[in-house]
Amino acid sequence: MRFTSTEDIEAPIAHVFGEITDFQRFERAALRRGAEVRRSDDLTVPGIGMSWRAKFPLRGRMRELSLRLVEHDPPNRIALEAEAATLEARMSVDLIALSRGRTRLTVVLVLRPRTFAGRLIVQSLRLTRGRVAGRFRLRVAEYALEVEDRFARGA
Repeated sequence: MRFTSTEDIEAPIAHVFGEITDFQRFERAALRRGAEVRRSDDLTVPGIGMSWRAKFPLRGRMRELSLRLVEHDPPNRIALEAEAATLEARMSVDLIALSRGRTRLTVVLVLRPRTFAGRLIVQSLRLTRGRVAGRFRLRVAEYALEVEDRFARGA
């Protein structure tokens, strides 16, 4: 199952790339939401091979997830792959400079089942595809506005 969202951001591509690769900010946000997150690599600079392990509550159960950075092409693209007990996911984030101060952000999320239970999850998402896709696009749009706001405050 595939979800795609595109947003134009009023900020230079270098700033937007810096935001999408601020992995410590994402770690802190996950911790604030009740997840346990820890790095599982020893890299000192962002790059291919960065990885995390996370535990978080979802629908009354603790879920575990492993996440790794599989593409890192500054300032154009990053891609992450995630594995959970029932699902695999790949998220790619592409940036295109529309002008010096405007960047197009495209986020693609692909979910694949790993087990029968994963197939049931994906099938239930297909039944509510419109609502789930709408929430995905809304979250990407909110993130784009946050990036714009941080750029405007820092500029």
